[in-house]
Amino acid sequence: MKNIIVIAGPTGVGKTRLSIELAKKINAEIINADSMQVYKNLNIGTAKVTEEEKEGIVHHLLDIVDPDEMYTVYNFQKDGRETIDTILNNGKRIIIVGGTGLYIKALLYDYKFKEETVTYDFKNKSNEELLNKILELDNNNAIHINNRKRLERTLTKLLNNSKEDYTGNIKKYDFVMIGLTTDRENLYKIIDKRVDKMINSGLIDEVKYFYDKKVNSKALQTGIGYKELYKYFDGKCSLNDAIVEIKKNSRRYAKRQYTFFNNQFDMNWFNTDYNNFDNTVNEVYEFINN
Repeated sequence: MKNIIVIAGPTGVGKTRLSIELAKKINAEIINADSMQVYKNLNIGTAKVTEEEKEGIVHHLLDIVDPDEMYTVYNFQKDGRETIDTILNNGKRIIIVGGTGLYIKALLYDYKFKEETVTYDFKNKSNEELLNKILELDNNNAIHINNRKRLERTLTKLLNNSKEDYTGNIKKYDFVMIGLTTDRENLYKIIDKRVDKMINSGLIDEVKYFYDKKVNSKALQTGIGYKELYKYFDGKCSLNDAIVEIKKNSRRYAKRQYTFFNNQFDMNWFNTDYNNFDNTVNEVYEFINN
């Protein structure tokens, strides 16, 4: 059995539950690889594992930064590798679990960065202005004008003179990739129900707390479940429209997750048995033992 097991897959499919059940079987500690779950007090909208659900299993890189702090894939790579080394040196196995494919890729492969030192606020800049500035600094860049997130990220790097050295495909660690999946129609039903449960569990109050404090950080402006409710509090849409948008954006995110995992990793996919989850646990356990 390998010492590092990665459990990946789309949002809502059952990764957290599988990670805990497997960790109990193989004496492992868990490293979070969800880019939103690193933030403190963003609990309901991120479906963060509760203390009760952890069942005593040690979790790392959960609740480590405040929501108004900047935490990038570079930070995650650095913290994650230190965590991996510590756990392995203590003679325990590791389960990395999450749906943020880029975090997993940067952690486990020779994905190199130079550190960014300054952050920028591009709120008042149009996409066209951002792209023009990027092309001033690097006229070989071919980012689409509608890809706002990538425009902001690239310009920040260029202004900091911190381009990635290279994005490699050489593994830094020996690991196995487990993907949890279900058919698309079922996944979309699960996502819709999950959003309804979040709303009923207090997501609106969770987001309102930060909105009232005027926290306009990247996490809250881009995180699904948060950005849509900020629009509602701004009076730009109705609550019902915001909830519909959360569901739609969650489904789109799930599609992007499948694309990334299939393109970037050698995945071993397992269909989740929701009627008897032990079947899924045992199937994965037998696979990683071979």
